[in-house]
Amino acid sequence: MFRLLIFAGVIYLGYRLLKSWKLKNTQRKAGFGKTGSNVVDDIMIKDPFCEAYFPKRNGVHLLVDGKDLYFCSTECRDKFIALRQKKNS
Repeated sequence: MFRLLIFAGVIYLGYRLLKSWKLKNTQRKAGFGKTGSNVVDDIMIKDPFCEAYFPKRNGVHLLVDGKDLYFCSTECRDKFIALRQKKNS
């Protein structure tokens, strides 16, 4: 009985080591940890129409009165333009 407990413990430790090793290799392949922790990849900005937050690089750009605006989608941009035109009419 004691041998069975020792055998189960060795199997468990082997499983944990294998799992830890596999996780480290997966992170290296995905590119995690290659940049410093203080490096910002992109900033999150707020859509002025629907107020959703999204990465700036994925935004739809619109220049309004010399001001850069970014929208989460072309639909939000178009709704913003329509509302702006309605207010100006």
